[in-house]
Amino acid sequence: MRLTPALAAALLTIAAGAARAEEGMWTFDNFPIARANATLGTNIDQAFLDKVRLSSVKFGGCSAGIVSGEGLVMTNNHCVATCVANLSTQAVNYAETGFTPRSREEELKCPGGTAEILTDISDVTERMQAAGAGLEGQAFTRARDAEAGRIEQEACGDATDKRCQVVTLYRGGQFKLYTYKKYADVRLAWAPEDRAATFGGDLDNFSFPRFAIDAAFIRLYENGAPAATPTHFKWNADKPVEGTPVFVSGSPGATQRLLTQEQLFTIRDVVLPMDQLLASELRGRLIRFSEESDQHAFQAMDPIVGLENTYKRGLGRMRALVDPAFMAMKAGQETDFRARARGEQAAHPPETGATVPQSDDDTLFYAPGDPWAELAAVQPIMRETYAAMALLEGGTGAGTTPVAGGSQLFLWARTIVRGAQEREKPSAERLPEFADSRLSGVQSGLFAERPVYPALDQVRMEWWLSKTREWLTVDNPAVRGLLGQESPEALSARLVGGTTLADPAVRRALWEGGLAAVEASDDPMIQYLLSIQDETRAARSDWEARVQAPTDRASERLAAARFAAYGDAVYPDATGTLRLTYGKIEGTDVPGQRFGAFTTFDGLWDRATGAAPFDVAPKLLAAKDRIDGDTVLNMAVSSDTIGGSSGSPVVTAAGEMVGANFDSTVLTQRNAYGYDRNVNRSVIVTTGAVTAALRDVYGMERLVAELGVR
Repeated sequence: MRLTPALAAALLTIAAGAARAEEGMWTFDNFPIARANATLGTNIDQAFLDKVRLSSVKFGGCSAGIVSGEGLVMTNNHCVATCVANLSTQAVNYAETGFTPRSREEELKCPGGTAEILTDISDVTERMQAAGAGLEGQAFTRARDAEAGRIEQEACGDATDKRCQVVTLYRGGQFKLYTYKKYADVRLAWAPEDRAATFGGDLDNFSFPRFAIDAAFIRLYENGAPAATPTHFKWNADKPVEGTPVFVSGSPGATQRLLTQEQLFTIRDVVLPMDQLLASELRGRLIRFSEESDQHAFQAMDPIVGLENTYKRGLGRMRALVDPAFMAMKAGQETDFRARARGEQAAHPPETGATVPQSDDDTLFYAPGDPWAELAAVQPIMRETYAAMALLEGGTGAGTTPVAGGSQLFLWARTIVRGAQEREKPSAERLPEFADSRLSGVQSGLFAERPVYPALDQVRMEWWLSKTREWLTVDNPAVRGLLGQESPEALSARLVGGTTLADPAVRRALWEGGLAAVEASDDPMIQYLLSIQDETRAARSDWEARVQAPTDRASERLAAARFAAYGDAVYPDATGTLRLTYGKIEGTDVPGQRFGAFTTFDGLWDRATGAAPFDVAPKLLAAKDRIDGDTVLNMAVSSDTIGGSSGSPVVTAAGEMVGANFDSTVLTQRNAYGYDRNVNRSVIVTTGAVTAALRDVYGMERLVAELGVR
């Protein structure tokens, strides 16, 4: 097969039609500069991309942007909610009062908080694909994991100020090594009252118009001082203009756009229904718990908000997968792809109208074997094993069910026990999360001083144990191993009531003492985790061998076919790594989703009823007369975002920050599986609104000055 210049040009023409308009969460080393400029009428270049990348921050599961030369970073209030909760007490509840330090010395460290800036991307595809060559089942996944650990260790070694991660792109078509500058000292610099950031509550969530100041500032510290960040976004608090081109830089969590139809059917029929049912019941239990006392309400507030987000996001995704028109679009895309993979002209070529070029030997687009059939063969197994994997182990990448209901005490115990067992092995033979290259991150989370609420943890564990027994059935050997002769209620009460893991010194001693200390411990939670390793590890091993490995192998071949059919101008699925997307400030006129581009403070006052969730935060309400009611509060942007994009800086072609992404609409949740330019809208809190809040509401003039606002 020869790839002539004419053939290469034709391939690029076809690829240009594969992603249209603003579609695509693009990696920074493969961003379509020319196409973006043609679509938006801008003139960005590689220097623009480099500045945006080095000004963008990954903060936990969120995104953020550097806005000053002294480590000041803007993100969403809901992205710092855990930090706020960890720093608060019932007596001093920053969620109610807002966090407004009068000096940098009063900025408080977020327990366990880390922030990262992507500094380098390099290709390691050849090494990763060679590592799994000729292997099947769990041997394949473990060989790949071991090679990733070696690559990460070679690149970062024992450095504590950077992190290396091998990233899978195109579902195995490419592997890249991402190197990050890491900040382990992250301090809260400002957060508004929770009611200011969550006005409208769950009723307004995933919708527009919105009226929320969902913004906050953190500061990066290094060696006890604010970090020097000469590369940063310029703050632009001017009133936004409809139609302005903007770029959104962040770390979107996960999409499944490259999945086959058969894989999507499994998500529709098995994964989403189970996750939605479980999330709704856990939410109900936590709401009941929160109603028992003011103390419980304080403890459960943040978890309930997170569950409501998860549930509503899942609802939007379910609607997409049962929408005949949407699924017909996905089916058409797969038909076109399969035809091109066979070297045939599809019945409905991309809108460019390009024809499919033929190679001399007529095998240009041929994929060895039939990866579609191989993936279809995995689906009955995934349907059978998903519940066990999700409930006993988690981390499938497909679902959202939290192991142990998210019990912090349980998760700490699992980390300690697993870590002790795995560190007895050479790094290459361990579970990937405990490879040498990743231990510093594990330790950072394990040693962090966080408040623990035993009563809340007990509710979470009761839910998990009862649901595991219900879904896997009483006679399942794993359930017998988890419960023994105890009830979910009695077991969770005994474990949570007897453990001492809330003390970080205890956790550190067990971790540093290794397997001998862990096995000798009389802590009931530690002993319980030791006792259930056979059951939980078996679920994981079964999943890796029968689902993950064959899926990864077939997906790698599918990726090769995709590159042959469309070239490398096709973007990969989101993976929680830094991406850049683009669009314009605009509303939508789609039936069922008609709205303008902006909301204002006047709109907030008009929407307020005085009763939750439409009650205005006290400090914000008190400042009503000081705020220009015409100030734009939130705006809609036609960019391609998803969960994890929260906090993403929204910047102009001049590199000026005009807002931060904090939400999207319910219809946009189909974004997980495919982009629809008509309904996809990101919801942005504007820099103008944040400036007004800092200056006119919370008395944070020092931050206003640092932002360069005159």
